[in-house]
Amino acid sequence: MIEKPHYLPERLGLLSATAADPFLTEDLLRGAQGHGGVDLAKVVEPLPEDDARWAVEPLRDLVDDAIYKFKDSRTDADGWLAPRLHATLRLTRREAADKRIWNHLALAVAPDYVAWRHAPVPAQGGSELRINPARFKGAPDRQSFSRLWWVAETYRNGGDYAPVVAACANQEFLHSALRMDLVDHRPTAQALVRILERGIAGTTREINGLIAAINTAGATLVYDALARDEARDPEVLRQWIAGAESAPPVPRHDLPAGPDEEPVPEESVVALTDYFADLFETAPVRGRAPQV
Repeated sequence: MIEKPHYLPERLGLLSATAADPFLTEDLLRGAQGHGGVDLAKVVEPLPEDDARWAVEPLRDLVDDAIYKFKDSRTDADGWLAPRLHATLRLTRREAADKRIWNHLALAVAPDYVAWRHAPVPAQGGSELRINPARFKGAPDRQSFSRLWWVAETYRNGGDYAPVVAACANQEFLHSALRMDLVDHRPTAQALVRILERGIAGTTREINGLIAAINTAGATLVYDALARDEARDPEVLRQWIAGAESAPPVPRHDLPAGPDEEPVPEESVVALTDYFADLFETAPVRGRAPQV
């Protein structure tokens, strides 16, 4: 495994994809050797210095703890790190949509974590072992850190991160569910987690079949008509973000608390969970005998 950079910045910054390219070396992608970090710092656009959210130390501490805690079970690190990353790096959705901040976190702050969590695998069409470059700079559902932040943002139930842990427990679900536009509807997101927790769908084929059925049904059924949601109060999120300056480090053994938003109405989650369970009974799943 590569070592952490010799030079660590004190604050997060913005690293464009073009500026990041020279640092995605073959040695890095093979997991053989990282970079010192000094040269990379020269091409980073700074973030406002008066915002406590950009401090690197709390993020680096989380990464170090995850590597130590899950050294024998790397995929389990997702469910531990996702809620803690989200609660530490308090962003608006607009800020989180800027890939440059994730490029910087992955390449300047924690390239060793990326190489540890997403170990080199045979490249498509070849036998050479390489880390997928998208883990350093890629789409939100592929990039090592943005995927965790977004799954926490999407599947938290108000301030409760427990559903996030459940969502991360199934890697196929984690890979697929962030690509669904329908999960912006909070009851849909919570109902999907309930389906996982009930064991209704768990394998790759079952997850793919369920998501396909939900997307197809969603084209003709407005889910928010079936399962209402509480309107979000933007002031709650603003206060939570403002509280980053005085917030203590997130707990390591207990889940942190997210924004104090109203949770999804339980009756809405139950209604959609039952509806999705019925959908799954007739969903086409490869290898499963058709329902009669």
